Amino acid sequence: MIDKSKDWKKKLTAEQYSVLRQKGTEAPFSGKLLNNHATGMYSCAACGTLIFSSEHKFDSQSGWPSFYEVKYNKNIKLVDDSSLGVSRVEVECAVCGSHLGHVFDDAPQTPTGRRFCINSVALDFIKK
Repeated sequence: MIDKSKDWKKKLTAEQYSVLRQKGTEAPFSGKLLNNHATGMYSCAACGTLIFSSEHKFDSQSGWPSFYEVKYNKNIKLVDDSSLGVSRVEVECAVCGSHLGHVFDDAPQTPTGRRFCINSVALDFIKK
């Protein structure tokens, strides 16, 4: 996969570029989609690939939009991440390689027990 940094910098806001292309994280409880309760689909903000459905979104009280399931598994890539000295699993867009967030097995209140903790700026919402 080729990263055309200049093209991404033109397409994305500075915060989106930091998160999506440089694996940053937005501040907790700051994201525009955190408290979104509308029905629809969530897509990668960089390339538009559909990833999550509102039917799988839940309030994890973590400060980031959380989902217990991916709508289209083929559209994500899970990558081992030990960048902060702890073992985590990063969630990337399988199409463009953008960093979306991380997935954790710490949500026993959900049907899957998983929490996809996703940066709001990494997503676009398509209302149904």
